[in-house]
Amino acid sequence: MARFQGVDYYDIDALLTEEQRMIRDTVRQWVDDELMPVINDAYIGRYLPKQLIPGMAELGVFGANLPEEYGCAGLDNISYGLIMQELERGDSGIRSFASVQGALCMYPIYAFGSEEQKHEYLPRMAAGEVIGCFGLTEPDFGSNPGGMITRAQKTDDGWVLNGAKMWITNGSTANIAIIWAKTGELNDSKSIRGFIVPTDTPGFTAKDQKGKLSLLASDTSELVLQDVRVPDSALLPKSGGLKSPLMCLTQARYGIAWGAIGAAMACYDEAVKYATNREMFGRPLGGTQIQQVRLAEMLTEITKAQLLAWRLGHLKEGGTMRPEQVSLAKRNNVNMATEVAREARRLLGGNGILIEYQSMRHMANLESVYTYEGTHDVHALILGQDITGIAAY
Repeated sequence: MARFQGVDYYDIDALLTEEQRMIRDTVRQWVDDELMPVINDAYIGRYLPKQLIPGMAELGVFGANLPEEYGCAGLDNISYGLIMQELERGDSGIRSFASVQGALCMYPIYAFGSEEQKHEYLPRMAAGEVIGCFGLTEPDFGSNPGGMITRAQKTDDGWVLNGAKMWITNGSTANIAIIWAKTGELNDSKSIRGFIVPTDTPGFTAKDQKGKLSLLASDTSELVLQDVRVPDSALLPKSGGLKSPLMCLTQARYGIAWGAIGAAMACYDEAVKYATNREMFGRPLGGTQIQQVRLAEMLTEITKAQLLAWRLGHLKEGGTMRPEQVSLAKRNNVNMATEVAREARRLLGGNGILIEYQSMRHMANLESVYTYEGTHDVHALILGQDITGIAAY
């Protein structure tokens, strides 16, 4: 199969360092060589291609922007974003796997854990030997995580957890779960704490989510905790309040803002090749005005999203990035990618629904990305409140 050449109309490569380009190109080649040959079968078969995990670990994609002292790659945040871009060019489910492992499981251990917890878990998670999942969302509390009803009650020698979590990526694959629970009254979101819960703990069960029509090459589960007992050492000691899991979501949303560009690039590249090679009425499909306008719109929106992500990466690297800025990028870039995927699918005509083409797979996946990690509308409200200083009602 032909190597992916990228989409770069504004010479954004010139804004990247030599190391950043090298990291991107290394992951890009891995996606071409290892992921693309297996993703169609995994998607149709509805399974996570776990054979890819060792290769991803070898590339250093798990917790790539966390420090080397904990066995991680210690990369800058733009390099991390480019990794997410290339993984999602392959498939949103694979990028989700890496995002959850790094931003939602390794990051909270790094940010809120003890030194013992960091040294115990982070090197093994970076190596792909321990897989994690992030238990925040509940069946009745999606966009309102502060309403969670999962409880953690203190005992003489630890904690007892009871509750349920829903839409948990990596849930059935994970060796550990980062579970968020209230340690006080149910109306007290300030009592939310994080716990590292081994998934083989008695009372912990994970059940695959049935009936998905999106992210089919990803593990999505429901978690149930019935009198799950963990020692005091399971508590993330620096966690406290809803702010802690929201900080993790900010890290993940940053990666999504980059990842969505990769999905859009894959669809655009496929659409250009199809339009220039497919003949209709004796002429190339790309010779029609309607398809040229479609391609021009795709390219324009991808280019804008690339510049947005690059600038956001510099803000993050400088330590000045705000969560509201991440909301803007996640909202814009995922919406852009969903539109590009849809337009590419339409350009492909009837062939666009076949698994041998990428666009409909990306289109279906992106409908989930549009919703998770804060829906499109919730991010609009976050921005609106930041603009006006007034909470919407």
